[in-house]
Amino acid sequence: MFSKAIVRKVGDSYVDGLNDASLGTPDIELARAQHKQYVEALETCGLEVTVLEEDERYPDAIYVEDPAVVTAECAILTNPGAPSRTGEKDIIEPILKRFYDNIESISDPGHMDGGDVIHGENHYYIGLSDRTNREGAEQFRDIVKKYGCTTSFIPVHDFLHLKTGATYIGDDHVLVAGEFVDEPAFSSLKKIVVPDNEAYAANCLRIKNTIIMPKGFTETYKQIKALGLQTIEVEASEFQKKDGSLTCLSLRF
Repeated sequence: MFSKAIVRKVGDSYVDGLNDASLGTPDIELARAQHKQYVEALETCGLEVTVLEEDERYPDAIYVEDPAVVTAECAILTNPGAPSRTGEKDIIEPILKRFYDNIESISDPGHMDGGDVIHGENHYYIGLSDRTNREGAEQFRDIVKKYGCTTSFIPVHDFLHLKTGATYIGDDHVLVAGEFVDEPAFSSLKKIVVPDNEAYAANCLRIKNTIIMPKGFTETYKQIKALGLQTIEVEASEFQKKDGSLTCLSLRF
């Protein structure tokens, strides 16, 4: 079970971050208010949250999940796939050293974003996307194999990251949308199919017996509640504008 989380404050430069969503320019003050609500949700679930100061050099640095993957055994610096984000691994490394003695890393020509990694029990699903190449995925596979974990690779075509359209929420349940509804790698799991018009809600995170999910997605909310789990809905409109999802905003361990 998670006990800690790392997040980073929203900087003024966030408006200049990478964007394929075409949903308009984020409102910085509203983004900060939504980020505060997100941190409060993590704390409500019992996590000790380390809040990092903004870093204006990296507009996308609030998405701390991408430059690192944290596991029970080690932290893995991922070498992000977008050139503007490569330096994020260097600013997250000293933070991770506060919590981990064992830090692994992915190196060129391998690239990976943490948003392409789903951890389901002792198995990792790795998305092969525009941000994660096969070399990076294979290096990650070799790292986690040392700790007794298996992996499978999943092509990503329609979403930014694997976790943009699918997330594991425990007890063999996976939320899936779009191209991942019929994904063979998830055949052994219990799929919760997210309607196309609610695809953004395919990215949720589970902390203990609570699901934190974006607000305003009625059908997905009903399906999650039917599992008997507690839910916390948070506003995420200003992150959706930058292709950001809820899991992206924290490292949980």
